Amino acid sequence: MPRGPRRASSLPGVLVAVVALLGVVATWRVFVDTWAGQWTEEAVLRGAEYGQGALWTVAEPVLDVVSVSYIALVLVAAMLIAVFRRRWALAIQVVVLVAGSNITTQLIKRVVTDRPDLGVPGPGMNALPSGHTTAAASVSAVLVLVVPPRVRPWAAALGAGYTAATGVSTLVGQWHRPSDVMAAVLVVLFWSCVTCVLVARHPGVPGDSPRTATGEIAIARSPRSSVAGSRTGALLLAVAGIAAAVPSALSLRRTWVRAGELEARADLLTAYAGAVLGVVAVSALAFAVLLVVRHAATSRVEAP
Repeated sequence: MPRGPRRASSLPGVLVAVVALLGVVATWRVFVDTWAGQWTEEAVLRGAEYGQGALWTVAEPVLDVVSVSYIALVLVAAMLIAVFRRRWALAIQVVVLVAGSNITTQLIKRVVTDRPDLGVPGPGMNALPSGHTTAAASVSAVLVLVVPPRVRPWAAALGAGYTAATGVSTLVGQWHRPSDVMAAVLVVLFWSCVTCVLVARHPGVPGDSPRTATGEIAIARSPRSSVAGSRTGALLLAVAGIAAAVPSALSLRRTWVRAGELEARADLLTAYAGAVLGVVAVSALAFAVLLVVRHAATSRVEAP
């Protein structure tokens, strides 16, 4: 592939990766490194206590699924799909995405960031990003990578739903604050974009791209139905994300303004609902963007 088209295909991934990385920094700075941010999330944790018993019966099984063996099983299954499709580079991308996302989360949590003591009650240990959400989002992103283009929108919708369910479940159990979940999704989005940039910049991996009778790489657009499906899927996920983001922003802003003063049940539940909607919004928007980036990276090398 000529250098110009390669750059054009990789540009969306580079831009989104930078934005995702900055998003992780901004999330920590706003919600962890400020007094109002810590109080906002403390209100969310207190709001999670209402109805927790009933909700935990649903949330606990979701969280119990996530484990080292679960990640390993998904890795093997994804690599088998890649091999079955004769996309050898996909197997490498799967490892890069999952390993990169989960290792980065642990490094950020244990080495890079901390949680300053600003006089806000509640757990003092740093938990950003969420390991459970990172695991769920990374295996969901892997699914988007390995399935054929025509199935990709469905995989993205399923991945967004599973990621949101895992993130919300950590809120229900008071395992994590909303910023932990949002940062985890952004970490996975960053590594997803890195893998997309790799495939856009190096589409000629033997056995990974369709070739002509002379052995040259066949540059082919994806079928119109696949292109339309990716666009429609991304649009629907974006609409869902925005629909959740607007009330979430209003709710969290109200909580932020009244930081440290919230005690009434209605106020705490408002903060909790805003956090839940925020997790849904970030998950939906992240997978909408991933659909666009993945299509841009592979549209010139995926045979009809």
